[in-house]
Parts: sequence; structure tokens; C-alpha cells
Amino acid sequence: MREVDRVIARRLDSGVPLVGSVSHYIISAGGKRLRPALLLLCCGALGYTGDQRFNMAAVVEFIHTATLLHDDVVDDSALRRGSATANARFGNPASVLVGDFLYSRAFQMMVDTQNMRIMEVLANATNIIAEGEVMQLMNMHNAGLDEAGYLQVIRSKTAKLFEASAQVGAILSGATAAQELACAEYGQALGTAFQVIDDVLDYTGDAAVMGKNLGDDLREGKATLPLIAAMQRGTTAEKATIQNAIENGDVSLLDAVIAIVKNTGSLDFARQAAQMEAKRAIAAAQQLPNGPNTACLVQLASQLLARNH
Repeated sequence: MREVDRVIARRLDSGVPLVGSVSHYIISAGGKRLRPALLLLCCGALGYTGDQRFNMAAVVEFIHTATLLHDDVVDDSALRRGSATANARFGNPASVLVGDFLYSRAFQMMVDTQNMRIMEVLANATNIIAEGEVMQLMNMHNAGLDEAGYLQVIRSKTAKLFEASAQVGAILSGATAAQELACAEYGQALGTAFQVIDDVLDYTGDAAVMGKNLGDDLREGKATLPLIAAMQRGTTAEKATIQNAIENGDVSLLDAVIAIVKNTGSLDFARQAAQMEAKRAIAAAQQLPNGPNTACLVQLASQLLARNH
């Protein structure tokens, strides 16, 4: 990961000072680096030790960072990872344009692999992520979104880059078709569980630990799994409260909504959904060769459910 950070620092270099300022600001803001770690672990599990893994790990982090820059503009977010968002610090135009720079720099770096299969996987992933963002935008303040629609959004918007990161690790390693499929399934399942837990934390977390404001999802009118489950399980009055909160982005109803999602068992329902995905990830990882990297993949999926930020 230190080597990945060195590649990131080197490839963020730009002759335009503002590009470097915004890029370094968000990259150094303390992200989990989960996607590059996933790529490196899959390479390790399959025995690939070439330097190209550092380059591709930096690529997936650049793609992820570009989506964050654009996300925060769309969502009008002011806080991420405990610090002011780039758009709050530098303005929306700079954030959007530097996001574009990071996307295009990632594609420049992809060409270094001279591997059409890797370029195909990452190009497809980037396109699906963009579709997921648009789907989420269309569903803002939509209290009628069901569980299937919710899963379609998060599998596109969040899980797809996890899936692509793991899959690229397999492709770099010259893996068999079965191993590549196992890595892709691991990434998709892990990414889905990650997002479901993230959505649970918006109603149970500690803002200081999470580094973002509680209730942001509600303010943005996002019908996430805890709310979808609560509307299915609650009384007519409770359903109406949540529906009103989603449709109007009414954060003044946050305490009432938190009480409803707790009392209806909807948080436990969402956690169980995440646990099912984590189990699917573990089963996929266990198809890879035994070793410390595979053990790490299993441990990562197991510990994901206990995270608090």
C-alpha cells in the first residue's frame, strides 16, 4: 500500500496548480483504500508479484476518488471523512473538473498495462457506476423504491468498482476463468455488504467516528434498505412518517425515523442482508488457493459487519 501511495503521489502531478491542490486534498483525506487493497490481495492470493499491480491499484483509487468528487457536488455534501468536502473547500466547478482529470488520468494509466481485457473491465465498470449515479438521482425522494431497485442502485454505484478491482487482480495474475469469476463475485458481494452497512450507520452511527453528518441520506431523500424495510414493517402512521421524511428530505423527523427503524427491527433486517452478502463473499474467496492473502479476504468480509465508519 505504501508503494501504491507513491504511485498515486507521482501520477497526481499536474502543471495546473489547482488540479494538484484538489487532488491531493481529497486523496490525502484518510480514505480506507479498500478497493486498491482488494486488488492487491487478489493478486497475492493468485501469486502475482509484478509492479503493474501498484499501477492498477492506483487506477481504481483514482476512479473511486473521481466518483466521490462528483458525488459530493450532486449531494451538496459539506463533510466527508471528518473534513470539509472538496466542493465545500474549493467550490463545485473545481471539484467536477478535477474529478474529470482523475478519470482521464486513470484511463491513461490503464493503457500502461497493454491489456485489453483489463481496459474492458474498467471501462465497463466506470460506465455502470455512472448509470448507478443517475439511477440514484432519479430515485431521490422516491418513497416507493423497493428492495430490488435499491440493490440495483448499490450494485451499480458502489459494488461495481469493488467487483472490478478484484477482477483486475485476477486478470493481472493470469487466473483461470473460474478464479476470475470467484474474485469478481467476492468483490460484488463485499461491495454490496459494505454499502448496506454504510446505510445502516446513517441511522445508528456516531457522526464524530463516521466523519460525516448523521441523517445525510434522509436529507438527500435516499430510500435506503433500513427505511424500505421499516415502511414494509411499520404501522400506517409510521410508514407515513418515513414517506414524508423521504419525499421532503425532512431532517427534523430524523429522531422519529431512527426510533421507527429500531422498533420495527429494520436495522437488524438490513444487517442480516449484509451478513448474507458477506457469507457469499467468503464462499467466493474460499475458491482461491489457500494462503495468507486468501485468509485476509475471508477476514475482511467477516469483519466488515462490525465496522463503525
